Amino acid sequence: MAENEPFEDPELPRDARLSALDERLKRAQAAEADRAGTTGPAPRSGQAQGLRILSVLVSYPLGCALIGYVIDRLAGTHGIAVVMLFLGFGAAMWEVWKIAQKSP
Repeated sequence: MAENEPFEDPELPRDARLSALDERLKRAQAAEADRAGTTGPAPRSGQAQGLRILSVLVSYPLGCALIGYVIDRLAGTHGIAVVMLFLGFGAAMWEVWKIAQKSP
């Protein structure tokens, strides 16, 4: 259980079983990390990161434009596809920014 769970009364003492369970879980996670020899995900290579950025730059605008086209057809309007295309470009730029900010 989380320390700051919204429905947990901070005035009540913590159950000893929960404390023991938390301690056993921490020990098991530490033992598994030692056994596996990894502490986190492996860093991405430059090529993998480049392909991820390329797929984001292509798929986000095309997917949004497709959704806009479907909305245009169903609603009988014009121009929503173009607006969705630009929203897709904006979302792609945001995602590329987040990818670039992660340290390798």
